[in-house]
Parts: sequence; C-alpha cells; structure tokens
Amino acid sequence: MTAALIPLNQAPVSTLIEIAEQSAPYVRPRTESDYWLYGRLFSDTCKAVVDQGSVAGFIVAFRGQTNPAEIYIQDVAVASAFRRQGIGKLLVQDVIRLARLWAVKRVWLTSEPENHAARHTWPTMGFENFPADRQVDGVWVTADLKGPGKDRAVYALSLD
Repeated sequence: MTAALIPLNQAPVSTLIEIAEQSAPYVRPRTESDYWLYGRLFSDTCKAVVDQGSVAGFIVAFRGQTNPAEIYIQDVAVASAFRRQGIGKLLVQDVIRLARLWAVKRVWLTSEPENHAARHTWPTMGFENFPADRQVDGVWVTADLKGPGKDRAVYALSLD
C-alpha cells in the first residue's frame, strides 16, 4: 500500500459523499457544506487517504472545545475497493498520534449496537466498551446517548 494522508479539504467532496454512501448504514453522508466545514476548521483531525491516485477513505474527528483533553471520532469510512487493506486503521492511528502529541487523555467514538464490524474492529485497536446502561448481544449500550431512541455503544481509548 502506498497510501498518503491528506487534509480532508484536499479531497473532492463528491468522492467523500460516495464513500460515505458505500459505508451505510453506519456512516451517513453529510452535506457538501459539512465536509467543507470539517476540512476547513478541523483539518488536523479530519483527513482522507489517497492510494493509487484515488481517495480510499476518510475520518471525521474533533478535539473537544469545552474539554480539549478528548477527541471524538464521528466517522471512519473506507471505499469498498479499499476495504481490509488497513486504510481505516491508518486513519485512526493518525488521530491517536495527534492525541498523544496534544496530550489528549481520551479518544472515543460511538457505534450502533448492531454494528458487528465495529464490535470486532475497535477492541483490536485498543478501544474498550465500558459498562453502561445495559448490554445488547454482549455490548454495553448507553440509552438515548444521541437523542431519544438513539442508543449507542461507546468505545474509548484511554491515553493516560
């Protein structure tokens, strides 16, 4: 793999939307304006991977403004043709690298409880699913985390 990380604002927005669509239902395409905003204001933590001249995937992550000791990963999406080649891992490892550089204490993300790929992937990268409100098929879930009826499994990587 000869992949290169680039700021999200250097990737064609139409391609980001296509990759997000390929990653449904767990990644939802955002608007062109949203991707512009991510690339413009969060270019350190919102990046894309270019491999063999094509955008292979992207990550959307944000450092907390009220709590700069944490980074939240919103989306990790990899184009169908590039899956299982380490693209997602490369993107997440870059965010973790920045987190360590900035002395961030926690990198975290949420997932739908039924997302079996997430259940497998996040623990292999050191993220833990801590006890919460209840378990769903062996995964701890926080009720209504993202609004009424939007229960989510929370995965966190502590960098202390």
